[in-house]
Amino acid sequence: MTTKYPFYLKSTVILLGLTLIVYALSFLGDILIPLSFAAMLAILVNPLCNWFQSKKIPRTLSITFSLLSAMLLFGAIGYFVSSQLTSFTTEMPLLKKKCIELFTNLQYEIDNRLGIKIQKQNEWLSEAQAQLKPMAGNAITGLFGTLSVLLLLPVYAFLILYYKTLLINFIYELFAKEKGRTSEVATVLSQTKGAIQSYMFGLLIEALIVAILNSAALLLIGVKYAILIGVIGALLNVLPYIGGIVAIALPVLIATITKEGFQSQLWVVFAYLIIQFIDNNFLVPYIVSSKVKINALISILIVLLGGALWGISGMFLSIPFIGILKIIFDRIPELKPWGKLLGDEMPTKHLGRLRRTRKKQAA
Repeated sequence: MTTKYPFYLKSTVILLGLTLIVYALSFLGDILIPLSFAAMLAILVNPLCNWFQSKKIPRTLSITFSLLSAMLLFGAIGYFVSSQLTSFTTEMPLLKKKCIELFTNLQYEIDNRLGIKIQKQNEWLSEAQAQLKPMAGNAITGLFGTLSVLLLLPVYAFLILYYKTLLINFIYELFAKEKGRTSEVATVLSQTKGAIQSYMFGLLIEALIVAILNSAALLLIGVKYAILIGVIGALLNVLPYIGGIVAIALPVLIATITKEGFQSQLWVVFAYLIIQFIDNNFLVPYIVSSKVKINALISILIVLLGGALWGISGMFLSIPFIGILKIIFDRIPELKPWGKLLGDEMPTKHLGRLRRTRKKQAA
């Protein structure tokens, strides 16, 4: 006989459990962040590793060659961005001088048009700087955290690939104890691996296409450092929805500093809006992933929650993580409503109205 507990008791237990999970994730972030990235990297390079092993290369060497190939690819991207940044930093004094001139003119305009004195504006800026100092400290801390991720990532990824069979067998023994559950576990594992691989490969292709489109548009408009800004915009675009909006600010700022008038800024915004339209309506649905189907509302919320929990790393990991949860929810009958809530399939009928219609027909 199963005991039925009241709703308030079940909801309290669920909220308490979620609170403990969030606290544990936050407290163990330094360990879980590199481990999460390593798991994604291991799943990403697993096909290459299997290909090396099919050529009779020992497992250790196959894993090493696969990880080296991935690290070389990401290293080449990092080298390109850093080399472009070097040429950008040589003109920093001129850009700083131009920024000061534009800011001074803006202060005078505010004083003349709005009547806010320059002294008062400076006071507000001082207060804002005082509030931004802790954020700068957090940013530096986040940078060191990113460096630790880069150092630990290949080690974790190597061990995950090396003990892959052991980990998979553990999952089968843990969740497939009952007869008939083996196929379900196999389906979840296969779909999860396929979703992450599809997401990661698609993400790389999307970033390449967006970088080309951004750079070409900025070159046509005549914005300085077009290739650098285009690549940075593509990297920011990896963060769903939010990154694309932030990426527009950088070329607009550079155009404001380096060019006269506001025509270039308007062209930049227009070009980036077109690129965002192409990205959101063609690249993301058809290239990034046809398997990680998460609706826009949940995507924005989970990206913001991931950022609050683990910073930029959390924003990047949030979409694959919620995609894995959706795959699991869709396979468990009790959790299917949650899977539907996360998905992007719009229901054609309102269940409440449908039930009322049936009651009227029955009466």
